[in-house]
Amino acid sequence: MSTTVKPANPRSRVITASLVGTTIEFYDFYAYATAAVLVFPILFFPSDNETASLLASFAVFGAAMVARPIGAMVFGHFGDKYGRKATLVASLLTMGIATVLIGVLPTFQQINWVAPLLLLVLRLAQGFALGGEWSGAALVATENAPKGKRAWYGSFPQLGAPIGFIIANFIFLAINWLLPHAEDPSLKSEAFLAWGWRIPFLFSAVMVIIGLWVRLRLVESDTFKKAAETGAIRKMPLATVFRHYWKQLLLGTFIMLATYVLFYLMTNFTLTYGVALTDAKVPGLGFGYTDFVLMQIVGVVFFGIFTLLSGPIADAVGRRRLLMWVTAAIIVFGLSFNVFLLPQVDPRFTGALTQAFLILGFMLMGTTFGPMGALLPELFPTNVRYSGSAISYNVSSILGAAVAPFIAVALWSAVGGQPWLVGLYLSAMGVLTFIALTFTPETKDHDYESDLGLAQSAEL
Repeated sequence: MSTTVKPANPRSRVITASLVGTTIEFYDFYAYATAAVLVFPILFFPSDNETASLLASFAVFGAAMVARPIGAMVFGHFGDKYGRKATLVASLLTMGIATVLIGVLPTFQQINWVAPLLLLVLRLAQGFALGGEWSGAALVATENAPKGKRAWYGSFPQLGAPIGFIIANFIFLAINWLLPHAEDPSLKSEAFLAWGWRIPFLFSAVMVIIGLWVRLRLVESDTFKKAAETGAIRKMPLATVFRHYWKQLLLGTFIMLATYVLFYLMTNFTLTYGVALTDAKVPGLGFGYTDFVLMQIVGVVFFGIFTLLSGPIADAVGRRRLLMWVTAAIIVFGLSFNVFLLPQVDPRFTGALTQAFLILGFMLMGTTFGPMGALLPELFPTNVRYSGSAISYNVSSILGAAVAPFIAVALWSAVGGQPWLVGLYLSAMGVLTFIALTFTPETKDHDYESDLGLAQSAEL
């Protein structure tokens, strides 16, 4: 019978260190996602075809997801071999530097094709850093959690997603308000396109400095120290996780799939669809940018609330049971896109339905995203926990997040501007996640202290 080990880091430090890093991480990604819709098609991918420019911008957005599994393997290796702290600092620093450099990039008009190439390189650097960020933050939270509260602690890194969204979009809204177009508020002013869009990326430097200060004060968890003292640390944790835990890797990847697709549809695609004009070649809802982002922010508040609520619920009823229920709800939600997202005769009714859609979608997002901070790490023992959870989380980003915006725009265009096919795509991904959950054991009572991975062969 295992003994209770007092966490090496106080609760306030654990929560702050896990929350601040993922807040910065998602802030950086949301800043890029917003710019990918508003700015980059014009400044980095100019074309006579607006849809082609938008798809090119989304392709670079998705390219970062390809780099994420590489980052997961690199940071996971060092995190499992040498500890969580150093990798968390390195991932945050890499992410911050790449984001700040995006803020000073010259545009296509200034250096031609070199501009989108540099944007792609920096976007890949963002993805590489993100590959190690989330898992390290989740491990800091869960490896220091009191008994019976691991899912609750694991929900704090997840809370960085809604907080980062709100900060990034409020900054873009403020800049758009301070630098309005002289004639048409729905258009971007020359000042906004010239330098205003750069401010959110440069502001990232301030947040990174704060995050580094918090993380440098961390010490390794007692769970990792015990693994090191008992000889459980592997020379090649990456080889160990692929050789002995391939089933967990596969299940974890598909467990995250619906979450990723929902996440990027609710943030990225809905913004594109929401601000597209109703009489455009591919029609949308015709909202102004500011109005729709404010509607999204209302929905994201529910995202944050349900992320926090999901942790205690998952601790009480189990991760698997909660996620199976919410995944079933996501499947049904995907079938309702045409109910909520078609323009109505009364614009106020259109607004009400759209706001209800955003609130409901983000509620589901919070409920499915929150428990992942505990579930994915719990699938693996201590000596490969960083690698295993990072690879599952980030390979799923390719299958889900990398292609979701691109597929959604293509499906939206294919049916003349109706969103039902995009919703069907979400439902199909939900079915795959539900199947993965049926083959996954409940991990609520997984004992971190005893499952160090000692049974594996010493040469790995």
